[in-house]
Amino acid sequence: MTGVSADADDLLQATFLRLHRGRRSFRPEMGLRGWLFTIAARVRRDEARRRFRRASGVDPSQPEELAAPEAGDPLVARERACAVRAALARLPDSQREVIYLHRFEEMSFAEIGAVLGTSEGAVKLRAFRGYEKLREELAPLLGEDQAA
Repeated sequence: MTGVSADADDLLQATFLRLHRGRRSFRPEMGLRGWLFTIAARVRRDEARRRFRRASGVDPSQPEELAAPEAGDPLVARERACAVRAALARLPDSQREVIYLHRFEEMSFAEIGAVLGTSEGAVKLRAFRGYEKLREELAPLLGEDQAA
């Protein structure tokens, strides 16, 4: 979600360090996956806050892996992937985070709510609003597919 490999490595290391330090707080009913995502989400959020305080402006993260290339013309697939990444980057963090966890980590809304410390309904609302914004921004790409 950071778009920069070195930053992702740093966040991964910080996540595993917190995981190790907080191993006694593990609750089996939440599951290992949920516990790990909770820690990772908090580490990423803490880092974003730290950077925001330090800098006057923050570049939106450019998630590199979020748009997989499609079969067919590689140039068209690359352009579409860039358009999807750009549209995702323009979403508010709360919506982008929910969409990433739902779509790419295949987590349920209940699991995402547990990870983010919010209700399932709030997660569904964030997802709905995020997907709507993506549909609006990416409508020209859908038009090309339907015309072809």
